[in-house]
Amino acid sequence: MPTLVRSAPSLDPEAGGSLPALRRWWRRFDRWWLLFLAAVLVVALLVLFVPDPYRRILLFLLDGVVVTLRVTIVSFLFILIVGMFGGLARVSSARLVSGLASLYVEIVRGIPVLVWLLWIWFALPQLLERLGQATLTALPAVGQWLLDLKLGEYTAAIVGFTFAYGAYMTEIFRAGIQSIPKGQMEAARSLGMSYLQAMRYIVLPQAVRVILPPVGNEFVTLLKDSSLVSILAVSDLTRRGREFVARTFLSFDTFTMVALIYLILTLFFTRISTAVERRMAVEKR
Repeated sequence: MPTLVRSAPSLDPEAGGSLPALRRWWRRFDRWWLLFLAAVLVVALLVLFVPDPYRRILLFLLDGVVVTLRVTIVSFLFILIVGMFGGLARVSSARLVSGLASLYVEIVRGIPVLVWLLWIWFALPQLLERLGQATLTALPAVGQWLLDLKLGEYTAAIVGFTFAYGAYMTEIFRAGIQSIPKGQMEAARSLGMSYLQAMRYIVLPQAVRVILPPVGNEFVTLLKDSSLVSILAVSDLTRRGREFVARTFLSFDTFTMVALIYLILTLFFTRISTAVERRMAVEKR
């Protein structure tokens, strides 16, 4: 009896074999990348066809873009650390630890981020000075260290964002941890794991998939809020734009370019965050 051999589908474009694959790729493709490319194209066209002033503006703003990214990324790394430990503290069975973490979250979230930045830049040095003077007699080394401690504008920006956004990240981690069924923790403990081991190897890896979307949103929000550090004399993208306007009085052209650069940055990192979410969504693949 002859054996029937099923031929593989043709990939010849003329035979139409690649059309279904192209359609599947287009359905999976994140079309918001097109908006990102459109924003990049607008900036490129402005620089190429209207070099004066847009080329000068772009070159003047480039170092501000670097500072903005540096402040955002460094702050976010510390925010993740604060959020993770704060989230663990929030779900802790120790009432004192959980209460202190809850108090931190409620107080910090009730005050705007801009006010925290101003407080750390202007008020915190005075507080450190008074503490140093108060402890100088009893603890000379500590008192002198507090008196000599000075915060630069870059450090103040990092500390301010870490302290303010850490409260929001704490709640994200807390919600992610509590979304994991309690049976996971009970099963890990029944296998002989300690509480910390169960959190590290069982609960937190599952919670990461849950918190990825809000964590990505927090990063994009922090990127936009990084413009607030311009009030601390940090030469970020916004401050560089203000400096160029002060020199040339080209308000429309300068802030249009600033807005386009922020749009490009936020669209890029939003798309990256979305791609990571899809990659981590194992249950949907």
